[in-house]
Amino acid sequence: MPLTKIYIVYYSLYGHVETMAREIQRGANSVADVEATLWRVPETLPSKVLEKMKAPEQPDDVPEIMPQQLVEADGFLFGFPSRFGVMAAQCKAFFDTTSDIWASQLLAGKPAGIFWSTGFHGGGQELTALTAITQLAHHGMMFIPLGYTSGGGMFEMEQVRGGSPYGAGTYAADGSRQPTELELQQAFHQGKYVAQITRKLKK
Repeated sequence: MPLTKIYIVYYSLYGHVETMAREIQRGANSVADVEATLWRVPETLPSKVLEKMKAPEQPDDVPEIMPQQLVEADGFLFGFPSRFGVMAAQCKAFFDTTSDIWASQLLAGKPAGIFWSTGFHGGGQELTALTAITQLAHHGMMFIPLGYTSGGGMFEMEQVRGGSPYGAGTYAADGSRQPTELELQQAFHQGKYVAQITRKLKK
């Protein structure tokens, strides 16, 4: 069976989305004949601004992606932090550079899921996902929602849990909170779930 390529394309300023992305990669790579690769969208903030924001260094093992490289993948998972209820500007800027691919509809028909991080409950756990779908729709990509496929954790009420039927999510709070075991389980499942669907569609 030919290899199914999943690109996990994300932006992470303080590492919360990166942590989710790595778990999603683990989930996707648990599926036979799937190769999941991590990619970062280019940073748009100047280094001096990042320094003032106390942003950590980006990982050396995750390369930046250029728009044309998206065409190589069979399916995607896009991850981003929320800014005022929508995806971070860095991700929007990246999608804005894909006009040539959009014009030729080279991504049309390819499946894609989304995941995210917000600060608090009102920070856009669902709105961030809903508004991100517009990017996929204009490219003709097929949005793959998580639904309630990840089991009982979706109904957890005793602990704070990010995510929704739209995809896996986490809360960063003031930045000190890290993704919980339950949120990471959901991320792993999403990676596996989208990879399985992508592999079926490639046949």
